[in-house]
Amino acid sequence: MNANRLPPLALVACIALTPMGLFAHGGEDHSHEAAPAQVAVTDPGKPRRLADGGLFVPKAAQRQLGLRTQPVAMADLAATLAFNGRVIADPNAGGRVQATQGGRVEPGPRGLPTLGQKVIKGQVLAWLRPTTGNIERGNQRALLAELAAQIALTEARLNRYAQLEGAIPGKEIEAARIELAALKQRKTAIGAGLDSAEALTAPASGVVSAAHVVAGQVVEAREVLFEIVDPARLAVEALAYDPAQAAGITAASLDLPGGGTALAFVGAGRQLREQALPLLFRVRSGNAALAVGMPVKVIARTAATTRGAAVPLAALGRGAGGETTVWVKLAPERFAPRRVEVRPLDGERVTVTAGLEEGERVVVGGASLLGQVR
Repeated sequence: MNANRLPPLALVACIALTPMGLFAHGGEDHSHEAAPAQVAVTDPGKPRRLADGGLFVPKAAQRQLGLRTQPVAMADLAATLAFNGRVIADPNAGGRVQATQGGRVEPGPRGLPTLGQKVIKGQVLAWLRPTTGNIERGNQRALLAELAAQIALTEARLNRYAQLEGAIPGKEIEAARIELAALKQRKTAIGAGLDSAEALTAPASGVVSAAHVVAGQVVEAREVLFEIVDPARLAVEALAYDPAQAAGITAASLDLPGGGTALAFVGAGRQLREQALPLLFRVRSGNAALAVGMPVKVIARTAATTRGAAVPLAALGRGAGGETTVWVKLAPERFAPRRVEVRPLDGERVTVTAGLEEGERVVVGGASLLGQVR
């Protein structure tokens, strides 16, 4: 038997035991080929999004993100209405300074007031010196000269009457004295109107919210020069396009980025303005970050109720399609998005009317950070 020839069974055994690398063609270099792909192992301590859209967030990551949850408690909450409005000054705690006649503005005893300066009621803010034409001024001066002549004649007549005391009836002497006093008063009034300036005083105590003049400016009658506002007494005027909405309002608040501000409902008008009914609310807080003319959103509570859960505004987010969502804690380290329907409740909370069940835990702190986990 030839030594180079092997029995068939031995040949099969050799093929089975031969490494795969021995089948490479001669002369080929396989060093440039990449090694077989390894399966990536995810860091078990890192938050990640799951295939079902939920999140896996370890306990350590939850503390770093500052996550806080609260259980869902279904209750009968007040039904609310939302109105667009703007901040106005309380009519009893502010006012405007207007020119009653044409003239030139002059600084007051403390100079012209500046924005934000505190003033008190009756304080002189500026002087308004009337401007008159040459003809009118000449006529007034001529009238003053005529009055001066009449005063001199009346005084001379009284002197003669004094020398003839007893021969002249007393009623004539008294009439001359009264005439002299009237002439002097008339001259004083005309002279004061010719050269004196009108004092422009503050109509209420507060701060200067607007100043529209500078020293030496010539203004017309009824022109607004200064506006005074008391920041501790502000109001909000809202518009209701359905007059029936004004009935049953029990409380209200402002929906502001920094938090809600309580309002007191004063009343509603009975005349439409731009096809809407004006509603007046008074701001309860004296240190609210508001400014006159600022557009705001008013959340008004009514006597009616609706079934739902009160959830902070910070818990709300937006889904991929723009729908309103919240994060629900399913397990100690599992979170899932939940689509919900909400209605405004106050400036800090909303009423979830659909999408949540009693006892579920909703993320109320750090919800915005969960939406960024990928």
